[in-house]
Amino acid sequence: MSRAWQEDAAAVSRADGRGGERRGADRIIVEQVRQAVLAQRLPPGTRLPETTLGEVFGVSRSVVRKALTRLAAEHVVSQPPNQVARVRAPSIAETRDTFAARRLVEGEIVALLAGRLDAEALNALEAHVSHEAEAYAASDETARIEHSLAIHHLLAERSPNRVLGTMLTDLILRTSIVIALYKHPRVASCYLPDDHPSLLVHLRDGEAEAARQGIHAHLHALEARLDLGSRDASPDLMAIFARHVAM
Repeated sequence: MSRAWQEDAAAVSRADGRGGERRGADRIIVEQVRQAVLAQRLPPGTRLPETTLGEVFGVSRSVVRKALTRLAAEHVVSQPPNQVARVRAPSIAETRDTFAARRLVEGEIVALLAGRLDAEALNALEAHVSHEAEAYAASDETARIEHSLAIHHLLAERSPNRVLGTMLTDLILRTSIVIALYKHPRVASCYLPDDHPSLLVHLRDGEAEAARQGIHAHLHALEARLDLGSRDASPDLMAIFARHVAM
């Protein structure tokens, strides 16, 4: 159990001074729905009724509504006016556009960063690359995803162009959700063993164009693994989030 989850669980268990509503509950709902999407437990189009989520997490509809608003801002759910929120189901065109945008933005960022990262950043990248490989070997997909995302978030944070960095942060989440939603069911993991180690070498050696082309190839390969067919959108929300009911 991660420290972040322990802190979240403790926050959920505490009541504030306003009628006993659980403090930070909307943050817990955001995190758990996001993680359920990334772990492919909530397929595209899944309905997320406020009443049901309120019962699952033991909170009021106003808390659920606040959480869904945050999830909509992160492009995790769609929330049309006066309709039940659903897990987003990006169209094929939107999915292609999202990957194309990320290739342009991240490709430019790694080209700018090649040969310019300090020892601290390079050491952090090397650690994440190593831990990602270890998690894959141990079949720990959750940890593998965490380290993979950490690699790309570090690149966004260190971007010399802050506008591009902010854009990449948003695109990382959007493409990660698309991968989780549409990863081919016969593909156990979207792990490409040579991509991140090669990128690290290009960044360390100042090979700007090689770094750019490496990111382009990496994202093309991930996009090629998607299955944009329909999925069952009627899972049991109580079963998915059952461990939170007693909190």
